[in-house]
Amino acid sequence: MGDLCNIVNGGTPKTGVREYWAGTNLWITPAEMGRRLSPYMAHTERKLTDLGLKESSARMLPPNSVILSSRAPIGHLVINTKPMSTNQGCKGLVPGKQLEHKFLYYYLTSIVDLLNALGSGATFKELSSGKLKGVTVPFPPLSEQQRIVGILDEAFDGIATAKANSEKNLQNARALFESHLQSFFTQRGEGWVEKTLGELGAITSSKRIFKSEYVKSGVPFYRTKEVKELANSRGISTELFISEARYKEIKANFGVPKQGDILLTAIGTIGEIYVVEGNDDFYFKDGNVLWLKGFTTINSHFLKYVLISFVERLNKLAHGSAYSALPIQRLNAHRIFVPSPTEQATIVSQLDSVSTETQSLGSLYERKLAALDELKKSLLHQAFTGEL
Repeated sequence: MGDLCNIVNGGTPKTGVREYWAGTNLWITPAEMGRRLSPYMAHTERKLTDLGLKESSARMLPPNSVILSSRAPIGHLVINTKPMSTNQGCKGLVPGKQLEHKFLYYYLTSIVDLLNALGSGATFKELSSGKLKGVTVPFPPLSEQQRIVGILDEAFDGIATAKANSEKNLQNARALFESHLQSFFTQRGEGWVEKTLGELGAITSSKRIFKSEYVKSGVPFYRTKEVKELANSRGISTELFISEARYKEIKANFGVPKQGDILLTAIGTIGEIYVVEGNDDFYFKDGNVLWLKGFTTINSHFLKYVLISFVERLNKLAHGSAYSALPIQRLNAHRIFVPSPTEQATIVSQLDSVSTETQSLGSLYERKLAALDELKKSLLHQAFTGEL
């Protein structure tokens, strides 16, 4: 790499000096590079003045350089289409005349794992200029580089279109279920009775379990991760346990979840819902997971869909971002309309059917997206091993 490119380090002028900032010199950071939507960058969120550039180690890179984030993280890549400087978390690679910049960009994309392995540091890994200069580059004639770039450009454009279509179809599948879900709870029939969740049952959490109480084997102990796995019918990978003696003590004095109860994740990841189906022994983390019990007049799976609908509306009120916490008080005060047991069972059956169909579609499009990513990796491998 050192034979083919001029490798330029970045820098940051003092942030507290106003005269260094809000100028005309483009200046990019790894965080901004991670948010890019294409390989090319023509604008940056922040700009340096001429004085800021002079008083720092940042240097302007000519257009069509390849910018690599060299720490936090290693591996973000962009091509600048205008003169641009970087902070110290980036390396600018200015290719010589015999190296096609897009060929270099694609090659670096194909070896991100290697670049990460070359990084070092205790707090966070950083790729040094010395290590980067020593990275070997397959170097065919310029005409061959351009031929390979042309093939990859065309293939990746097709992959990008296919990914966009699959992502749109995945969103549509999820929206289909949400539309059916909301229709049941906004178009109420006769005889539906309005109640708060607090009137229908009890919402609580668990007895606190301290880290010192974990044991190597015993009764499974579930956190948000395990509840999510249960909610999505995935194979559960239990990592924590409490002793059978402690479990029996809690069961006798406080109670434990039983068939028909519901666990709801309520901190960080909001709205993963598991209906307890069997009588297996387990316990769960206090605070992070809420326990809905004693809802004897309402079908547990109907209640699950009510909760899913509620969380969906919460997230929409937050402009698409998930709530960081869902307090018990808010759940207790939430008002729902409850139909007859027969109608509850009918609604559950219909929503189960739609849920199964949309999950199947979702899995299909997720597999397609994974396959497209693998195809991209395969093409890059072929391109730099002489197989393309």
